[in-house]
Amino acid sequence: MHGWKAVVAIGLALALSAAAAQGRSQRHHHARASKPGVFDYYVLSLSWSPQHCASHDTRSGDPQCGSHRQYGFVVHGLWPQYENGFPQSCASGSGLDQTVVDSVIDIMPSPTLIRHEWAKHGTCSGMDSAAYFAKVRAAYGRLKIPAAYQTPGNALRVPASQIKQEFEHANSGVSANDLAVLCSGKFLQEIRVCFDKSLHPRQCSRAVRDDCGDEVVVRPVR
Repeated sequence: MHGWKAVVAIGLALALSAAAAQGRSQRHHHARASKPGVFDYYVLSLSWSPQHCASHDTRSGDPQCGSHRQYGFVVHGLWPQYENGFPQSCASGSGLDQTVVDSVIDIMPSPTLIRHEWAKHGTCSGMDSAAYFAKVRAAYGRLKIPAAYQTPGNALRVPASQIKQEFEHANSGVSANDLAVLCSGKFLQEIRVCFDKSLHPRQCSRAVRDDCGDEVVVRPVR
């Protein structure tokens, strides 16, 4: 009986020690998450604008979704990423000058989105706002959009694997493991591309993965 109690006591001590270590790890992760410039790689998120416009309540005067819509892929954001998880909102009260907003409005056609992305993701980059959005533009410029997805006038129905193959073929050095295709139901919603800090394509971590069915419907631009 004495031996049984000893085993239970040792087991309890080990469990408490593991719980304490897990707590320290979680506190450490939380501290990392709030420190600007501490991350492992970037995720460039490209939103398929026709799907955004179809699934949101937009007004006719909206430059992205109005009657003269012209956008295919637009930048949703450039996100600092950990191998597991991501930092967010690393600084408070840091607004944006209008000149910075204007500098990327052609590839991120929503001032509200630009300001949101800076507050949530850009502040974790370790750069000032002008440098961060220059990085956003540089990342976008590294990726060539395949011809089929530039200004399609009719809906496309393709496997998600084909979308990845077309991006691979259009971009030297990009592999399927560097990309993720996301859908809203059966409709193409977003492409995510993983880059290292020097904006070279790299393999995405497991948290950045495909989320589409067998067939993807790509809404037309017009």
